Amino acid sequence: MAPHVKSDGRTTRWERHRAERREEFVLAAVRAIDSLGPDASVADIAAEAGVSKPVLYRYFADKSELHAAVGAWAADLVLARVLTAVLAPASARDRVSAGVAAYLDTLGEHPQAFLLLSRPAGGTDPLAAGKDQIAAKLTRLLGDALRHLGGDTGAAEPWAHAVVGLGTSVGQWWLERHTVSRAAAAGYLSDFIWHALSGAAAESGVDLSRLDAGDGDGDVTPIRSERRR
Repeated sequence: MAPHVKSDGRTTRWERHRAERREEFVLAAVRAIDSLGPDASVADIAAEAGVSKPVLYRYFADKSELHAAVGAWAADLVLARVLTAVLAPASARDRVSAGVAAYLDTLGEHPQAFLLLSRPAGGTDPLAAGKDQIAAKLTRLLGDALRHLGGDTGAAEPWAHAVVGLGTSVGQWWLERHTVSRAAAAGYLSDFIWHALSGAAAESGVDLSRLDAGDGDGDVTPIRSERRR
């Protein structure tokens, strides 16, 4: 039997240092992309970080891995902003509007970075893991709401993925075209999402508008709508 190898403090410190350096390089990548556009090279990112390309490649195997790390940063930022908005005390309809506004506001802060992430290159999607993460969180929120209202919780996961796909598509369209203002795009998108979700729920007799408007922690009052016969 192989002897048990105990991790020492040096290993822990190195792992922490490596994680911190990766985070620094990801933020440098975001700054470089925001400044130079989606075509910013690894050399541009290294220059922004104040290191050489070989140093950058000690922390990321290739450009795809670096972009994937930027994608994880973007997903975390979007999720944090959207959750803060949708869990604030308000009506269900207003929570949807607030979440969409927070999403597009975040894209508007880093338009070039999100444009890069919305255009998968080389057969890889740097946002794939992030979209799954957001969909999983949204699935739980929708599932909780449907469960409290007596609805079909099986609908939560496909609805969540539909919302994420819709948001990704509209976000890319808005960043590329800018044919309408951010406020107008948010209004159109939130209207569509709300009517899609509330309409689908109504088909099974669940009224999403009756979710508790006073709970800021994401819970809802269990109100069961009368089923359609």
